[in-house]
Amino acid sequence: MVNLELYRVFYTVAKCGSLTKAAEELFISQPAVSQEIKQLETQLGGQLFNRTRKGMELSETGGKQIFPLVEQALKLFDQVESKYSEIKGTATGIVRVCASDTVSTHFLLPFVKEYHEKYPDVNLILQNCTSNETVELLKNKKGDVGFVNLPIDDSDINLSGVVMQLHDTFVASEKFAHLTKEPIDLKRLQDYPLLMLELSTATRQAIVSYAHSQGIHLHPEVELGSLELMTELAKAGIGIACIPREFVKHELESGSLLEIKTTPSLPSRAIGLALPKTEDLTFAVKEFVKMVSGNKK
Repeated sequence: MVNLELYRVFYTVAKCGSLTKAAEELFISQPAVSQEIKQLETQLGGQLFNRTRKGMELSETGGKQIFPLVEQALKLFDQVESKYSEIKGTATGIVRVCASDTVSTHFLLPFVKEYHEKYPDVNLILQNCTSNETVELLKNKKGDVGFVNLPIDDSDINLSGVVMQLHDTFVASEKFAHLTKEPIDLKRLQDYPLLMLELSTATRQAIVSYAHSQGIHLHPEVELGSLELMTELAKAGIGIACIPREFVKHELESGSLLEIKTTPSLPSRAIGLALPKTEDLTFAVKEFVKMVSGNKK
């Protein structure tokens, strides 16, 4: 009898090129991965991998010969499971969602809760990623659904549309209340302590690019990797934070932060839903995409 799990382990090791990475993806121990590879080699009567310093390489006369067939077979089995799940109206398996912590907290959380309640048998994995990291995971088949800052120009992924609009603005504590009376010239903010995300982030790059187009250079006094920490520092009066209005809605409504409107205002941005280019989506992934896309903000 064919042991499908042995072939899944073989396929994952071949994709990852590493026992350690394969173990992480399969959620089993590295010794277990090694043991299953040895078991399959014994069963087939030949060596499937060459163990090198760089990792695991498919052998010329073994692994490379069977890899395309194993890949095709596993895809067919996945389609069988997906189709049966679709018929039953239930979902199983794994859905790997790639998104930043901020998007997960301020956008995905209610959908994750709803999806888990509807499909409790699905293992929903949230991977904290930047937009660039998300694209790479989708391209390398290590993610099933991604949420990215638009625009993204990459023909190797599919963009399924906009799921959330973002409106960057400036917020601060009562310490800067004198700037909230009426819209101020954006240039004036050059003279105040600014809190902004790190330059490597898509959010910061979009803001810097727009400011430069207006002949304005916004140099932050403090750079951070977390919007949540930036919000807390702004509430403490450390400086003026540049942050999407949607992510500080509660603070603005409660009065713990005040909005500083500028002329011109910063242009709106968007979060898009991205999918792998060539992968056939499982029923579980399709249901997650449908849930999120049907509740656009």
